[in-house]
Amino acid sequence: MAEGLAIADVAARLRMQLRVVEALEAENWDRLGAPVFIRGQLRSYLRLLKLPESLADGVSDAHARQPVLTPRTYTPPMQRMLDKAMGRAVYVVITALIAVPVWVATRSHVDNTRPVETASLGLDGNLQSAVEDVRPARPTPVTASLGALPKRAPASQAVAESGAQNSGALVLRFSGDSWIEVIGPDGAQVEQALVQAGQERRFEAGTVSRVKLGNATAVEVSSGGDVQDLSRFQRANVARFTVSSDGALAPAAE
Repeated sequence: MAEGLAIADVAARLRMQLRVVEALEAENWDRLGAPVFIRGQLRSYLRLLKLPESLADGVSDAHARQPVLTPRTYTPPMQRMLDKAMGRAVYVVITALIAVPVWVATRSHVDNTRPVETASLGLDGNLQSAVEDVRPARPTPVTASLGALPKRAPASQAVAESGAQNSGALVLRFSGDSWIEVIGPDGAQVEQALVQAGQERRFEAGTVSRVKLGNATAVEVSSGGDVQDLSRFQRANVARFTVSSDGALAPAAE
Protein backbone atom coordinates (compact mmCIF):
# COMPACT_ATOMS: atom_id res chain seq x y z
CA MET A 1 0.00 0.00 0.00
CA ALA A 2 1.42 3.45 -1.04
CA GLU A 3 1.11 5.07 2.41
CA GLY A 4 2.66 2.11 4.15
CA LEU A 5 -0.55 1.26 5.95
CA ALA A 6 -1.68 -2.26 6.49
CA ILE A 7 -5.09 -3.33 5.31
CA ALA A 8 -6.15 -3.89 8.91
CA ASP A 9 -5.11 -0.28 9.75
CA VAL A 10 -7.15 1.09 6.87
CA ALA A 11 -10.18 -0.94 7.94
CA ALA A 12 -9.84 0.39 11.47
CA ARG A 13 -9.47 4.03 10.41
CA LEU A 14 -12.32 3.93 7.88
CA ARG A 15 -14.42 1.71 10.10
CA MET A 16 -14.94 -0.73 7.27
CA GLN A 17 -14.96 -4.45 7.20
CA LEU A 18 -11.67 -6.05 6.31
CA ARG A 19 -13.17 -7.81 3.26
CA VAL A 20 -14.41 -4.47 1.90
CA VAL A 21 -10.92 -2.94 2.08
CA GLU A 22 -9.45 -6.02 0.43
CA ALA A 23 -12.02 -5.78 -2.38
CA LEU A 24 -11.26 -2.07 -2.90
CA GLU A 25 -7.53 -2.74 -2.99
CA ALA A 26 -8.00 -5.59 -5.50
CA GLU A 27 -10.66 -3.66 -7.48
CA ASN A 28 -12.91 -6.66 -7.07
CA TRP A 29 -16.11 -4.71 -7.51
CA ASP A 30 -18.32 -7.84 -7.69
CA ARG A 31 -17.82 -8.41 -3.96
CA LEU A 32 -19.01 -4.92 -3.00
CA GLY A 33 -22.56 -4.84 -4.39
CA ALA A 34 -24.24 -1.71 -5.76
CA PRO A 35 -22.26 0.98 -7.66
CA VAL A 36 -23.36 3.71 -5.24
CA PHE A 37 -21.95 1.76 -2.33
CA ILE A 38 -18.71 1.07 -4.19
CA ARG A 39 -18.11 4.74 -5.11
CA GLY A 40 -18.84 5.90 -1.54
CA GLN A 41 -16.42 3.42 -0.02
CA LEU A 42 -13.86 4.18 -2.69
CA ARG A 43 -13.99 7.98 -2.01
CA SER A 44 -13.35 7.35 1.68
CA TYR A 45 -10.39 5.16 0.75
CA LEU A 46 -9.01 7.80 -1.65
CA ARG A 47 -9.28 10.54 1.00
CA LEU A 48 -7.29 8.38 3.41
CA LEU A 49 -4.63 7.91 0.74
CA LYS A 50 -4.77 11.64 -0.12
CA LEU A 51 -5.76 10.90 -3.70
CA PRO A 52 -8.39 12.71 -5.85
CA GLU A 53 -11.86 11.52 -5.06
CA SER A 54 -12.80 11.97 -8.71
CA LEU A 55 -11.10 8.64 -9.37
CA ALA A 56 -14.15 6.98 -7.77
CA ASP A 57 -16.27 8.21 -10.66
CA GLY A 58 -14.39 5.94 -12.98
CA VAL A 59 -16.17 2.94 -11.57
CA SER A 60 -19.03 2.37 -14.03
CA ASP A 61 -22.24 0.55 -13.33
CA ALA A 62 -21.19 -2.15 -15.76
CA HIS A 63 -18.26 -3.15 -13.49
CA ALA A 64 -20.40 -3.36 -10.36
CA ARG A 65 -22.52 -6.35 -9.58
CA GLN A 66 -26.20 -5.49 -9.62
CA PRO A 67 -27.88 -6.68 -6.43
CA VAL A 68 -30.57 -9.31 -6.74
CA LEU A 69 -33.72 -7.94 -5.21
CA THR A 70 -35.75 -10.47 -3.33
CA PRO A 71 -39.23 -9.37 -2.27
CA ARG A 72 -39.97 -9.71 1.40
CA THR A 73 -43.29 -11.37 0.59
CA TYR A 74 -41.77 -14.02 -1.65
CA THR A 75 -43.56 -17.35 -1.35
CA PRO A 76 -42.21 -20.60 -2.80
CA PRO A 77 -44.38 -22.16 -5.58
CA MET A 78 -45.05 -25.27 -3.50
CA GLN A 79 -46.31 -23.10 -0.62
CA ARG A 80 -48.60 -21.18 -2.98
CA MET A 81 -50.07 -24.43 -4.34
CA LEU A 82 -50.61 -25.71 -0.80
CA ASP A 83 -52.30 -22.43 0.21
CA LYS A 84 -54.67 -22.67 -2.79
CA ALA A 85 -55.52 -26.30 -1.99
CA MET A 86 -56.20 -25.43 1.65
CA GLY A 87 -58.42 -22.51 0.60
CA ARG A 88 -60.48 -24.77 -1.67
CA ALA A 89 -60.79 -27.41 1.05
CA VAL A 90 -62.01 -24.79 3.54
CA TYR A 91 -64.54 -23.54 0.98
CA VAL A 92 -65.87 -27.08 0.41
CA VAL A 93 -66.16 -27.72 4.16
CA ILE A 94 -67.99 -24.43 4.79
CA THR A 95 -70.36 -25.12 1.88
CA ALA A 96 -71.11 -28.60 3.26
CA LEU A 97 -71.76 -27.22 6.76
CA ILE A 98 -74.31 -24.79 5.30
CA ALA A 99 -75.92 -27.05 2.68
CA VAL A 100 -76.33 -30.28 4.70
CA PRO A 101 -78.50 -28.80 7.53
CA VAL A 102 -80.65 -27.02 4.93
CA TRP A 103 -81.10 -30.26 2.98
CA VAL A 104 -81.98 -32.22 6.14
CA ALA A 105 -84.51 -29.59 7.24
CA THR A 106 -86.09 -29.53 3.77
CA ARG A 107 -86.26 -33.34 3.62
CA SER A 108 -87.89 -33.50 7.07
CA HIS A 109 -90.46 -30.93 6.00
CA VAL A 110 -91.26 -32.91 2.84
CA ASP A 111 -91.54 -36.16 4.79
CA ASN A 112 -93.92 -34.53 7.29
CA THR A 113 -96.35 -33.70 4.45
CA ARG A 114 -97.00 -37.40 3.83
CA PRO A 115 -100.26 -38.77 5.22
CA VAL A 116 -99.90 -40.21 8.69
CA GLU A 117 -101.23 -43.69 9.19
CA THR A 118 -102.88 -44.06 12.57
CA ALA A 119 -102.44 -47.47 14.17
CA SER A 120 -105.16 -48.80 16.42
CA LEU A 121 -104.59 -49.26 20.17
CA GLY A 122 -102.37 -52.24 20.85
CA LEU A 123 -102.41 -53.40 17.19
CA ASP A 124 -99.80 -53.33 14.49
CA GLY A 125 -101.16 -52.23 11.10
CA ASN A 126 -99.04 -54.79 9.26
CA LEU A 127 -100.35 -57.55 11.56
CA GLN A 128 -103.93 -56.50 10.93
CA SER A 129 -103.55 -56.43 7.12
CA ALA A 130 -101.70 -59.78 7.22
CA VAL A 131 -104.53 -61.35 9.26
CA GLU A 132 -107.13 -60.02 6.82
CA ASP A 133 -105.11 -61.32 3.83
CA VAL A 134 -104.78 -64.88 5.21
CA ARG A 135 -108.37 -65.06 6.46
CA PRO A 136 -110.24 -67.34 4.04
CA ALA A 137 -113.04 -65.78 2.07
CA ARG A 138 -116.53 -66.70 3.19
CA PRO A 139 -118.26 -69.12 0.85
CA THR A 140 -121.05 -67.66 -1.26
CA PRO A 141 -124.37 -69.27 -0.33
CA VAL A 142 -126.00 -71.12 -3.21
CA THR A 143 -129.75 -71.76 -3.23
CA ALA A 144 -130.75 -74.95 -4.97
CA SER A 145 -133.37 -74.51 -7.64
CA LEU A 146 -134.98 -77.86 -6.85
CA GLY A 147 -137.10 -78.51 -3.86
CA ALA A 148 -139.75 -76.54 -2.05
CA LEU A 149 -138.83 -73.19 -0.53
CA PRO A 150 -139.27 -72.91 3.23
CA LYS A 151 -142.37 -71.14 4.34
CA ARG A 152 -141.91 -67.60 5.55
CA ALA A 153 -143.05 -66.91 9.04
CA PRO A 154 -145.69 -64.24 9.47
CA ALA A 155 -144.35 -60.72 9.81
CA SER A 156 -145.76 -60.32 13.33
CA GLN A 157 -144.05 -63.50 14.43
CA ALA A 158 -140.68 -62.41 12.94
CA VAL A 159 -140.89 -59.03 14.66
CA ALA A 160 -141.70 -60.68 17.98
CA GLU A 161 -138.79 -63.12 17.68
CA SER A 162 -136.41 -60.32 16.68
CA GLY A 163 -137.57 -58.20 19.61
CA ALA A 164 -137.16 -61.08 22.02
CA GLN A 165 -133.68 -61.81 20.67
CA ASN A 166 -132.34 -58.23 20.43
CA SER A 167 -134.31 -56.31 23.05
CA GLY A 168 -131.66 -53.78 24.12
CA ALA A 169 -128.75 -56.26 23.74
CA LEU A 170 -125.36 -54.86 22.66
CA VAL A 171 -123.62 -57.04 20.04
CA LEU A 172 -120.05 -56.50 18.80
CA ARG A 173 -118.93 -58.34 15.63
CA PHE A 174 -115.22 -58.22 14.72
CA SER A 175 -114.02 -58.33 11.10
CA GLY A 176 -110.46 -57.58 12.21
CA ASP A 177 -108.35 -57.82 15.36
CA SER A 178 -109.41 -55.20 17.87
CA TRP A 179 -108.78 -54.20 21.47
CA ILE A 180 -111.88 -53.67 23.68
CA GLU A 181 -112.66 -52.45 27.17
CA VAL A 182 -116.17 -52.79 28.63
CA ILE A 183 -117.25 -51.16 31.92
CA GLY A 184 -120.42 -52.10 33.81
CA PRO A 185 -122.98 -49.73 35.43
CA ASP A 186 -121.24 -50.11 38.80
CA GLY A 187 -117.89 -49.01 37.34
CA ALA A 188 -116.42 -52.51 37.42
CA GLN A 189 -114.55 -53.83 34.41
CA VAL A 190 -116.66 -56.36 32.52
CA GLU A 191 -114.06 -57.28 29.89
CA GLN A 192 -110.71 -56.06 28.59
CA ALA A 193 -109.08 -58.16 25.87
CA LEU A 194 -107.64 -58.36 22.38
CA VAL A 195 -110.37 -59.92 20.25
CA GLN A 196 -109.44 -61.68 17.03
CA ALA A 197 -111.18 -61.30 13.68
CA GLY A 198 -114.34 -63.38 13.22
CA GLN A 199 -115.35 -63.36 16.91
CA GLU A 200 -118.41 -61.80 18.50
CA ARG A 201 -119.26 -60.33 21.90
CA ARG A 202 -122.81 -60.01 23.24
CA PHE A 203 -123.88 -58.06 26.34
CA GLU A 204 -127.42 -58.02 27.69
CA ALA A 205 -129.25 -54.75 28.27
CA GLY A 206 -128.33 -53.02 31.51
CA THR A 207 -124.97 -54.84 31.90
CA VAL A 208 -122.85 -52.26 30.04
CA SER A 209 -122.44 -48.55 30.68
CA ARG A 210 -119.21 -47.65 28.83
CA VAL A 211 -117.27 -49.16 25.87
CA LYS A 212 -113.89 -48.40 24.29
CA LEU A 213 -112.91 -50.00 20.93
CA GLY A 214 -109.52 -50.00 19.24
CA ASN A 215 -109.43 -50.42 15.43
CA ALA A 216 -113.05 -49.30 15.44
CA THR A 217 -113.42 -49.55 11.66
CA ALA A 218 -113.15 -53.34 11.96
CA VAL A 219 -116.01 -53.62 14.53
CA GLU A 220 -119.75 -53.68 13.81
CA VAL A 221 -121.81 -52.53 16.78
CA SER A 222 -125.55 -53.22 16.97
CA SER A 223 -127.90 -52.25 19.78
CA GLY A 224 -131.40 -53.66 19.90
CA GLY A 225 -130.83 -55.17 16.46
CA ASP A 226 -129.87 -51.83 14.82
CA VAL A 227 -126.36 -51.35 13.47
CA GLN A 228 -124.86 -48.20 14.96
CA ASP A 229 -122.74 -45.56 13.19
CA LEU A 230 -119.49 -45.29 15.17
CA SER A 231 -118.11 -42.28 13.28
CA ARG A 232 -119.61 -39.85 15.79
CA PHE A 233 -117.83 -41.66 18.64
CA GLN A 234 -114.58 -42.32 16.76
CA ARG A 235 -111.27 -40.49 17.00
CA ALA A 236 -107.99 -41.76 15.55
CA ASN A 237 -109.65 -45.14 14.85
CA VAL A 238 -110.63 -45.49 18.53
CA ALA A 239 -114.33 -45.33 19.46
CA ARG A 240 -115.58 -44.39 22.94
CA PHE A 241 -119.28 -44.38 23.82
CA THR A 242 -121.71 -44.94 26.67
CA VAL A 243 -124.72 -47.25 26.65
CA SER A 244 -127.93 -46.30 28.44
CA SER A 245 -130.28 -48.75 30.11
CA ASP A 246 -132.50 -48.81 27.00
CA GLY A 247 -129.54 -49.49 24.68
CA ALA A 248 -129.04 -45.95 23.33
CA LEU A 249 -125.42 -44.97 22.48
CA ALA A 250 -123.89 -41.58 23.28
CA PRO A 251 -120.34 -40.12 23.04
CA ALA A 252 -118.16 -40.72 26.09
CA ALA A 253 -115.87 -38.09 27.57
CA GLU A 254 -112.16 -38.98 27.38
